[in-house]
Amino acid sequence: MTTQSQEQARAANGGRDSLTVTDNRTGETFEVEITDGTVRAMDFRQMKVSEDDFGLMTYDPAYTNTASCRSSICYIDGDNGVLEYRGYSIEQLCEQSSYLEVAYLLIFGELPTKAQLDQWVHDVTMHTFVHENVREFLGGFRHDAHPMGMLLGSVGALSTFYPDANNIGDPTTRDIQAVRLIAKMPTLAAFAYRHAMGQPLVYPDNALGYPGNFLSMMYRMTELRYEPDPRLERALDVLFILHADHEQNCSTSAVRSVGSSQVDPYSAIAAGIGALYGPLHGGANEAVLRMLQRIETVDNIPGFLEGVKNGDERLMGFGHRVYKNYDPRARIIRKHLDDVFEVRGKSPLLDIATELEKRAMDDDYFVSRKLYPNVDYYSGLIYEALGLPVSMFPVMFAIPRTSGWIAQWLEMTLDSEQRIARPRQIYTGERVRDYMPVERR
Repeated sequence: MTTQSQEQARAANGGRDSLTVTDNRTGETFEVEITDGTVRAMDFRQMKVSEDDFGLMTYDPAYTNTASCRSSICYIDGDNGVLEYRGYSIEQLCEQSSYLEVAYLLIFGELPTKAQLDQWVHDVTMHTFVHENVREFLGGFRHDAHPMGMLLGSVGALSTFYPDANNIGDPTTRDIQAVRLIAKMPTLAAFAYRHAMGQPLVYPDNALGYPGNFLSMMYRMTELRYEPDPRLERALDVLFILHADHEQNCSTSAVRSVGSSQVDPYSAIAAGIGALYGPLHGGANEAVLRMLQRIETVDNIPGFLEGVKNGDERLMGFGHRVYKNYDPRARIIRKHLDDVFEVRGKSPLLDIATELEKRAMDDDYFVSRKLYPNVDYYSGLIYEALGLPVSMFPVMFAIPRTSGWIAQWLEMTLDSEQRIARPRQIYTGERVRDYMPVERR
């Protein structure tokens, strides 16, 4: 809310939103324009102590307070626990929509009409198969290869199967790559899982829906037809919606940074998978599961929480870089846990997770530090209930995030301000050193 003093200041400044900066080194004063609550870092380059001075740079490790782009895809209000895709609340989308409908929304900017949705679902369904050479490529991995590494390699390899993808300036070419990536990602993920399990690969069943087809490729054995349980199918669809996009996170920034070189989208998405491979990003729910297993029983929770306060333990799945309130995705996932456990059997870890959350939320130590459960806290329990090894957890994250990555890549490609990413550095090394021959060192 704008205060009276703020209005008076703006009026005195001719109605402009700006920042007045005095460089105490020179005594000069500069006016820097404020747009959308931000200032342009390049505006600080004019602040110099001499003509040959490079000018001021901004220093922001990990980009914690730097906007790298303008985007209309995802909005997060971390203080109030709000997540929206293209203006639609995540609660509404999970309640009323399907993952493929949300993917369309992210990529094209609007919810589809019935005809558009039918065509979109058909297009994705008809592109679920991968070239047989991709199957052979996956067969070259060791029997114990990490599924995420296999997914990373196979998605990058797709660029060699679709050389037309390099023509990123053509709208039709961009659209078909989006369809291919969303369609083939579950197939590649399921193939990686089956390879890791030493089981024969299962081809897509295009009579099934998107999540049902994935479950079929994962779990079908000798039956003539795999019939996914609708409760599992819906829970998986909701998980996919929740993970579809999340603003400029590590993997999305990787997609945009690599994509800024105008490389094909398969290579850019592979960069996102590489970022998601890291334990601080895609592996967080695995850490939650291991924490719950280590606690073992509800009786050990008080001692564990005391260990957290003393710095001897880490409370995984609580707190978030963005959210300073309850992560809305965690609340939605919690609602679907019962459906999954009804089909697969209740996890003994659920009681520990529920009691741990209750005790932490009743403790001012954690509440005052805004340590609320995040999306990783309960998602690992669903994956465990589905019988997935922890190595598959980041793969399950990558499947739905593909739609967000593509939407971000497309937005970046069409951004008139986009240039190849090239952050600055503050050089701290030696200067002007004379080379010394090896025998004199």
